[in-house]
Amino acid sequence: MSVATFETMGTVVSIRGAGPRAAAEVRRVFTGYDHRYSLYDPSSVLSRIAAGALRLTDAPQEVRDVYALALEWREQTGGAFTPHRPDGVVDLSGVVKALAIRDAGAVLDRVSEDWLIVAGGDVLGRGRHEGEAPWSVGVVDPAHRDTVVGVVALEGTRRAVATSGTAERGEHVWRRSTPTFAQATVVADDIVTADVLATAIVAGDADDLRRITADGSVDVLAFAVDGTVWATPGAEQMVRPTVTARS
Repeated sequence: MSVATFETMGTVVSIRGAGPRAAAEVRRVFTGYDHRYSLYDPSSVLSRIAAGALRLTDAPQEVRDVYALALEWREQTGGAFTPHRPDGVVDLSGVVKALAIRDAGAVLDRVSEDWLIVAGGDVLGRGRHEGEAPWSVGVVDPAHRDTVVGVVALEGTRRAVATSGTAERGEHVWRRSTPTFAQATVVADDIVTADVLATAIVAGDADDLRRITADGSVDVLAFAVDGTVWATPGAEQMVRPTVTARS
């Protein structure tokens, strides 16, 4: 199966199961989101808002809709996830990459029954690898990056996996309390939910984790800074026997 890769949003995106035309369309999806929401591109809508050259209320409707979505997630996570930087700048990167992956998945759905998108710590897939085994995603130990401690099989409705943490990019999550978690992997039915909740868990504390996982709608494997491993019942099945997990 061919693999197409490109750089965007400060990370590398890889696509499996897409021909050249579909891969190019997927790249355009990411480029469009990056052009509108990048805070590193001074011409982007969000950069103009941050610079005071454009009011958020005057921004295109799609930008205001994404901001509203981010506010909804802030409400749902009790503030653990937020679209506002500590300095007050609106930063929608916490939802934008996942939205791009979601839309890219819609593109691939039109051309293939078996595909996988990997963008940084986010993975979305459909079907099976080479038509045989389900797509699988390894979860590494944040303290030992060469050690895989769990494997997630993308089966049934659980097609999305997102991992947030500090092991590779350092402290890039705006924490609202003393750091409790070094890494969180969330398995969900959709990539936006997985990505937002992974960020919220790392930004929050144990109470946030319990609240986020209370309804059983996602599976979570989280590594605390003290070395404790937390796992929901569904996530315990993907943890290797050598790792002791706390539910």
